[in-house]
Amino acid sequence: MTLAFVLDAAAVFVFALTGALEASRAQLDIVGFLFFAALTAVGGGTVRDLLLDRNPVFWIDQPIVLLIAAGAAILVFFSAHLMESRAQWLAWLDAAALSIAVPAGLAVATATEQSGFVAPIVGVLTGTFGGLMRDVVANEVPWFSGRASYM
Repeated sequence: MTLAFVLDAAAVFVFALTGALEASRAQLDIVGFLFFAALTAVGGGTVRDLLLDRNPVFWIDQPIVLLIAAGAAILVFFSAHLMESRAQWLAWLDAAALSIAVPAGLAVATATEQSGFVAPIVGVLTGTFGGLMRDVVANEVPWFSGRASYM
């Protein structure tokens, strides 16, 4: 088990929680939770792998990450009603996921011998694109454009 896989798996779990929380805010059914969790969880890593020409992309090579995302979705599906503020949880988990996914993307980029200029950009793309996809599909204003409704 490599450092990149451990970071990817952790990022998948936390980002899947945020996707499922967005599904909860939209009052979707379990299929919506699974979709939003998976989209958010693997979106950034998929963009990373496609840009780095890594074949197959990480979740096809290691489908266990899809089970991790599904587990997070089911956990939120059955517990979201217990949270006082799903929006606040979403904000905190988004920050936590970002702090895991950026180093994961950086580790993968470094392992594929990307330059010191490209590797950090790949790290940022890895950390941001899953949440961006989630927000676009949910018709929410993406975080980096100012989402004051979370706070």
